[in-house]
Amino acid sequence: MSQLPWNQIDTVLLDMDGTLLDLHFDNQFWLHHLPQRYADKHAISLDAALAELLPLFQQHAGQLSWYCLDFWSRELDLPVRALKEEIAHLIALRPDADHFLAALRAAGKRVALITNAHRDSLSLKMERIELAPFFDRLISSHDYGFAKEDQQFWFALQQDFGFEPARSLFIDDSLPILRSARQYGIAHLLGVRQPDSRGERKDTEEFAAVDCYLALCEGLQAVEPER
Repeated sequence: MSQLPWNQIDTVLLDMDGTLLDLHFDNQFWLHHLPQRYADKHAISLDAALAELLPLFQQHAGQLSWYCLDFWSRELDLPVRALKEEIAHLIALRPDADHFLAALRAAGKRVALITNAHRDSLSLKMERIELAPFFDRLISSHDYGFAKEDQQFWFALQQDFGFEPARSLFIDDSLPILRSARQYGIAHLLGVRQPDSRGERKDTEEFAAVDCYLALCEGLQAVEPER
């Protein structure tokens, strides 16, 4: 990945899960821990629980409901937030993400966390990993009623946060979300090569990708923006 043109970037928009935080926690929760608790509740095998849950997950993928803890608590009759707390020790920062955030602040960039995560999930993770001081705003798509996959999310974000798409960088591990951001006009886009530290490296297709946050810091300093 070539060095970013930092003098052309005023605003940095960052995803949370799989981008700043290791996606291992979320994968463990949705693919192992929650299905096991569902299996326990209904006295069925884990395989049987997965056979019921995975099609349901797929049905809601990319929609705001998929990211909503209240929805899944009602749908599955399980205390999803409390279940997340049971494995909260797995919540972890991706390597050097904090150094990158500190460099952004030192360089005077406007920085917002924009996540599809429910506010309860966001709060749980910020309790474990103290990232809030690095950001101008912590924004959940639930605040706007539209997931990041939806163009209406970006319109609401621009109305609320006041960023200039042509002078913004957005980093996310989801290709559909990156394509949605590109459609809205965000000029600088990066994927994530390995969102889950224990998972396989991803093909980020048409997008350049983050392998190392320290590498992104190259050329990032308090300089006069190019106009």
